[in-house]
Amino acid sequence: MSATPAEFAPPATPAGKAADYLDQRLGIANAAKRQLRKIFPDHWSFMLGEIALYSFIILLLSGIFLTLFFTPSMNEVTYNGSYTPLDGIRMSEAYASTINISFDVRGGLLMRQIHHWAALIFVMAITVHMLRIFFTGAFRKPREINWLIGFGLFVCALLEGFAGYSLPDDLLSGTGLRIAEGVILSIPIVGTYVSFFLFGGEFPGHDLVPRLFTIHILLVPGILLALITAHLILVFYQKHTQWAGPGRTEENVVGLPFLPVYTAKAGGFFFVIFGFTAFLGGLVSINPIWSYGPYIPNQISAGSQPDWYIGFLEGSLRMMPNVEFNFWGHTLSLNVLIPSLIVPGILFTGLALYPFIEAWVTGDKREHHILDRPRNVPTRTAIGVAGATFYGVLWLVGGNDLIATHFHLSLEQITWFGRFAVFLGPAFAFWLTRRICFGLQRADRDKVLHGRESGIIVRAPSGEFSEIHEPVSQGDLHKLTAHDVHRPLSLTEVADSNGVPAPRMRQAKLRARVTKWYFGERVEKPTAEEYHDAISSGHH
Repeated sequence: MSATPAEFAPPATPAGKAADYLDQRLGIANAAKRQLRKIFPDHWSFMLGEIALYSFIILLLSGIFLTLFFTPSMNEVTYNGSYTPLDGIRMSEAYASTINISFDVRGGLLMRQIHHWAALIFVMAITVHMLRIFFTGAFRKPREINWLIGFGLFVCALLEGFAGYSLPDDLLSGTGLRIAEGVILSIPIVGTYVSFFLFGGEFPGHDLVPRLFTIHILLVPGILLALITAHLILVFYQKHTQWAGPGRTEENVVGLPFLPVYTAKAGGFFFVIFGFTAFLGGLVSINPIWSYGPYIPNQISAGSQPDWYIGFLEGSLRMMPNVEFNFWGHTLSLNVLIPSLIVPGILFTGLALYPFIEAWVTGDKREHHILDRPRNVPTRTAIGVAGATFYGVLWLVGGNDLIATHFHLSLEQITWFGRFAVFLGPAFAFWLTRRICFGLQRADRDKVLHGRESGIIVRAPSGEFSEIHEPVSQGDLHKLTAHDVHRPLSLTEVADSNGVPAPRMRQAKLRARVTKWYFGERVEKPTAEEYHDAISSGHH
């Protein structure tokens, strides 16, 4: 009887036996081998999404711990715990249990602060990750759906953060809920019904904390898990984007295999994120609810501020003038409705639909796996910076009271400054960003044609001084010239031979005007002839 070839020998290790057992029943070997050897490009900017993923895992782990000790009830109790300044104070069970977690549960305060810091890092990482995707054009075909999934993750993260922030029922979070109730009541016709349904009656009611608890630990985390899973599946299926470089095309991916290189690096990075979050949780105090006291509806704390990701809504409310209308016995509070619902609604809708808007403007139906350098798409980059400026002004005015008290400024002057800056700031940022992008493109063009400055100064026999330029490397040359130069659309057919206008002509004219604004000013790439002429003329 012939010996069994080595490649067909039964596995000897426990792991190998387990894998062989599953493969014989599920047939997963080939699929697992193909996916585990999948190539991922290596660049520091791709770690931003990993930070969001790892902070979410930290949130789940710390949240499970906190759930074991938190009491989601608004029933009143008298506090008799170890924090003596609150001894004998009437408070809700939710607030009392949070105080007990902070002072009576071993490691409770550390876990609370790790959980809160991880939430801030989670939202920040998603925000910066989306900005990276936006400015590099990683949302283009075939990734529009994944952009929508990421946008859904961003919105759910905001909702999850606000719900968790409100659970302790302290004076600060109660103030935020009071603002949220005012926003809901500003909705015409249905606002009062929605408020009564959410709060279980008149504010603050007795049902809100239990409902927020269910939303915070069950509903939104379930949605987040589903969206993260779908997001990662699409990343695997559609392959990862990559920066332009030698050997990198729209058809391949240059990088490292998922197993073992990428998994080893990812595992180490997870512990870096976990260690940094634990460092913050152990040494940097956050949300000291014992200093605020329990929530009492007729009280408010001075200088109250929400977490940073809700600050733009606070600023929008603070800078809006007092505009109300009364008709047919009803009050329409535009001073609340516009800044809290209409403005964020327009901003978020534009953010979600931008990939489809740009695809309509450019008419580009190709698949894109090579990222854009932001300077090479000036209008998109300028739109992004203008949006960030708009958000930043709102966020800044959200702390106008603290700015006024700390810098001894007038609260009214800060508010009026914000009212002008929220319109003028984005416009100026848009103009300045486009100018900077065009300047950088011209610098790149000059570098291709004339080489890189070497810093070596030589003197000619005639006494003239000049700097030696070195030709750029082939890798840099590829990076500087790999982008497309888009041009505006032109209308050549207005009517056929019978005088009948072309179909959808009005839409085509609108699109042509938009592309003229989007691509009207541009910097052309050096042609091959210009490059060879520069070399032959000795400009290098």
